[in-house]
Amino acid sequence: MIIKSDVEACKKNLESYIGRTVRLTSNGGRKRIIVHEGILDHCYPNMFTVKCDRKRVASSQETVSYSYIDVLTKAVHISTVAETQAS
Repeated sequence: MIIKSDVEACKKNLESYIGRTVRLTSNGGRKRIIVHEGILDHCYPNMFTVKCDRKRVASSQETVSYSYIDVLTKAVHISTVAETQAS
């Protein structure tokens, strides 16, 4: 069971990564994995946003948002780009 203090701890942890490049990996269903890579932009009370560059369209950005519950239930995995390049 997830309690409010877990969500607040997750938010506080993610706030330390604001401005850094992160990689978000989530399950898109039917053997499809969705990967977004971008800069952690804001941490709001119930969700956080990441600004990602679109690969198909030059010089455009998209903003994706996820809730802290997604992270706590492991529906979304977050890692910093420096971590993923080192391993």
